[in-house]
Amino acid sequence: MTTRSPDSDEALFGTGSAAAYARYRPGVPDAAVRLLAASLHGVPAPVLLDLGTGTAQVPRALLPVVPRLAHVDLVDVNPEMLARATADLAPLLGTSTAAAHLGQAHTFVPQLPHRRPDLVTCCRAFHWMDRPAVLRMADRVAAPHAVLAVMGDGSLWTHEAEWTAALRELVRSHLGPGRRAGTGGAYTEPVRPYEEELADSAFSEVSEHRFPLTRAWTPESAVGYLRSTSFARPGLFTGRHEEFEAQALRLLAGYAQGGVLREDAVFTVLLARRPRSTS
Repeated sequence: MTTRSPDSDEALFGTGSAAAYARYRPGVPDAAVRLLAASLHGVPAPVLLDLGTGTAQVPRALLPVVPRLAHVDLVDVNPEMLARATADLAPLLGTSTAAAHLGQAHTFVPQLPHRRPDLVTCCRAFHWMDRPAVLRMADRVAAPHAVLAVMGDGSLWTHEAEWTAALRELVRSHLGPGRRAGTGGAYTEPVRPYEEELADSAFSEVSEHRFPLTRAWTPESAVGYLRSTSFARPGLFTGRHEEFEAQALRLLAGYAQGGVLREDAVFTVLLARRPRSTS
């Protein structure tokens, strides 16, 4: 695997978060993986481009299901995440190849012209990106038949339950009323729905696929998850992180039933394609 090194940005997740990300972040649901695999039907040696790869959850889920993947491009702005993605993906590659690209998603350029992606994925990261520029880049580099998949299921910050509401208030008591976005200030919601942004792009044929799921957290795993987030990573607490985690564990233990905290979520996949020719 090779690595290119343009400018990087660690303001959102900082250093030291990759291990927590790999251990505590929920993976891609099996039903969503099957949907992505089906989008590659008939492509003999597909190429995958995974934007905002984190610890390579998407390619790690896809490779066992689509072992004929010929090549995987991993793109992320965080060098620690990208190094972890490279290491975790390597044992699964078999005869496939992979390349890691350090930089913003919209700056991606394939290293070899024949490696045009057949599937472009972005899981739980599209909101951080220059989305119009990313979509223009995808149109430049992707194969004519390519599918673009934007996926996500919110976070424990957005999930509505008694225990997550109490956890949000605890985070706010330490970090202020707004949702933090790493060291860069407050998080700002995208102005336009992703469906509209996709519809205005070259990938204007959009279908939505929703997969309800239930997750079981423990107080310890929920607190571990927070270490991987932009809104509650340890570096934001200026020396009070141990105090915060102790408070969070006590708080969540009071809500856990049989040691379990329930999250009912919906994992949404937007599949987008270029319009099919009518000629």
